[in-house]
Amino acid sequence: MDMDAANKDYVFKTIKQRNIHFIRLWFTDALGQMKSFAITPSELAVAFEEGMGFDGGCIEGYRHSDEADMLAFPDATTFQTLPWRPVDNGVARMFCNVVTPDGTPFDGDPRRILSRMLDRVQDMGFSTTVGPKMEFYYFKSSDAPEPIDGGSYFDLTTLDNATDLRRDTVPTLEQMGIPVEYSHH
Repeated sequence: MDMDAANKDYVFKTIKQRNIHFIRLWFTDALGQMKSFAITPSELAVAFEEGMGFDGGCIEGYRHSDEADMLAFPDATTFQTLPWRPVDNGVARMFCNVVTPDGTPFDGDPRRILSRMLDRVQDMGFSTTVGPKMEFYYFKSSDAPEPIDGGSYFDLTTLDNATDLRRDTVPTLEQMGIPVEYSHH
């Protein structure tokens, strides 16, 4: 069994074992804004083989008339269950490669752009190491960017209202396979 088939087999088995009812297909627009739509497990085989159609004319950077219809092909190597969803009727996600209806990879797909650049770097004799650094802030509400407390960078304070939020966030990230080096105010 080739790696692609093995990865897809893992996805199908995990969906059944974990009672996954929705698979969110993720891709980004030209500005890096995450886009998403959900399919059911019964649609997944079709998604892997034929892609799932969407209107690219509504996506930033995909708006040219010849890019109105697009296909999203889920990448089985990016499959992840989402731990904040219930155990029953669970949700998973996969990132997608975006292609045109004739099967040509879409040159404006940020995943494709990154892949091409990494190939060019390798062709030049270099190797790459890439890793994200995630930083975020807790705000009192989504209406205004008012911090949840008055603590500052690396403060150790009893007034740190975000301590419990960080304690909940770290295990959730680790459940998703995202290692956490450290957390701090």
